[in-house]
Amino acid sequence: MNLLENIDTTRLPKHLAIIMDGNGRWAKQQGFLRAFGHESGTKSVKVIIEATAKLGIECLTLYAFSTENWNRPKLEVETLMKVLINSLKKELNTLQKNNIKLNAIGNLEKLPKTAQKELLDVIEKTKNNTQMTLTLALSYGSREELVSAVKNICSKVKNNIISIDNIDDSIINEHLYTQNLPEVDLLIRTSGEHRISNFLLWQIAYAELYFTDILWPDFKEQDLYEAIISYQKRERRFGKTSEQIK
Repeated sequence: MNLLENIDTTRLPKHLAIIMDGNGRWAKQQGFLRAFGHESGTKSVKVIIEATAKLGIECLTLYAFSTENWNRPKLEVETLMKVLINSLKKELNTLQKNNIKLNAIGNLEKLPKTAQKELLDVIEKTKNNTQMTLTLALSYGSREELVSAVKNICSKVKNNIISIDNIDDSIINEHLYTQNLPEVDLLIRTSGEHRISNFLLWQIAYAELYFTDILWPDFKEQDLYEAIISYQKRERRFGKTSEQIK
């Protein structure tokens, strides 16, 4: 069955975010080390990036490495950083071919210098692409992002740059890592976990949530299409009644 035919391309989420979970468990099921799962997960990343771009979704944000992930065993963190660097090198052609602009959010200064250099290089080379914006959340934590925003706003209030009476949603948005991105419409999490894990807490206030038991290395185009079809079947009211939005 071709699920793509059941997708209404006029009602796509403008901003899709994905928590790519299950690489380690997938590797364990195959009898391999967790590192093999992370490497295999990059294949799904490529597949989903290309499928999302072809659908016409404007923004895709992938939770690639959280602030909490720094607490994982040293060898696994080193492997994840190597996988990141190698993926950026390999996938530049994919981004260029599909006219995709790369963006990154998080405490990027904590990344190894080699990873920072490769990341900034790909961001620079794709900055004029217009088909889709791909954002990698790296060394990212939403609470850390919100604390940073509050500090910056407080500093501006203290220096009379912002009036405290003028602080509203838009002011907060302007001080988030995602200031140039729209709010998330659809959040997907793989691997059967039903939690947000400190990801885009402000930005998903009205997002539709989709959870699947599929482990990330097994998540492919048809699984993405199923999530979007589920999204399109839902009534998004944003606090209004059904009658008001008809």
